[in-house]
Amino acid sequence: MSPVTTTTALRTVTVRYFAAAKSAAGLDAEAVEVPAGATVAALAEDLAERHGAEFARVLARCSYLVDEVAVRDPQRVLPDAAVVDVLPPFAGG
Repeated sequence: MSPVTTTTALRTVTVRYFAAAKSAAGLDAEAVEVPAGATVAALAEDLAERHGAEFARVLARCSYLVDEVAVRDPQRVLPDAAVVDVLPPFAGG
């Protein structure tokens, strides 16, 4: 008999960074593979690990849009091919 192998389906999401998040990440956008069923919170944890402590500090204050819709629940599941915008607090008026 063949051994049973388990594979996790991956989805690619595009993450776009703005203002301080862009500066801390060192780039304005990237494609990130996440497991099917990944949440916005899980993506944020992965991004913090990828980009280091300074980025993690900025990320802690950020809000998110998924496909141009504000995320109210960080446990929201990311759809395939989603565009996630990482938005730090903005000042001004």
